Amino acid sequence: MNYAIIAAGEGSRLAQEGVAKPKPLVDICGEPMIGRLINLFRRCNAESISIIVNEQMTEVREYLEGLSLDVPFNLVVKSTPSSMHSFFELSSRIPKGRFCLTTVDTIFREEDFRPYIEAMEASDCDGMMAVTDFIDDEKPLYVETDPDLNITAFRDERYDGARYISGGIYALNDKAIRVLEECIERGVARMRNFQRALVEAGLHLKAYPMGKILDVDHAGDISKAEAFIKSV
Repeated sequence: MNYAIIAAGEGSRLAQEGVAKPKPLVDICGEPMIGRLINLFRRCNAESISIIVNEQMTEVREYLEGLSLDVPFNLVVKSTPSSMHSFFELSSRIPKGRFCLTTVDTIFREEDFRPYIEAMEASDCDGMMAVTDFIDDEKPLYVETDPDLNITAFRDERYDGARYISGGIYALNDKAIRVLEECIERGVARMRNFQRALVEAGLHLKAYPMGKILDVDHAGDISKAEAFIKSV
């Protein structure tokens, strides 16, 4: 599996709350968030790792450039207006075939993640979205499915029978890149609208319940993330 990480956000909320380090370098259980993801992906049979950071994150770029990795590594340094645009800039560096994309501040446990990747590798679907029933997001994206967990819609608002929200982890194939390119051409913004475009384009997407998934958006989320990772 090829892996990709979007780490191009400014982390302004963390900075406003007194966190001095750039978000990707914030420690979770003694390991920078971005380093934790890289090492986790390596243990999950990474064929390559591609990462985008913004132009202002010189510390993050220097950290990444100083790594010695045993897999092909692609680094893009570019400021973008949204995560979807970051994904677009990164997409040309991701090798052909299936890949898993996540944002740097998405926190999950390896024992939950590994079976998800194995499920995607064994599936013939176009994409498998990690979903969670743990809702601690300011603006969650609800994932509507049929009884077989085929994704039928992505919704901004809670609806009757809503169970899952997007976990911000996307395992996709090359068809998704073509949809992404069309979204950019049409001026579509935001990752959630890209996900809607995948459904509209007729791609076969499955939801994979992956247990608890957290985002680190605020200073208080750091201790929550550490407690979650340490929990059994």
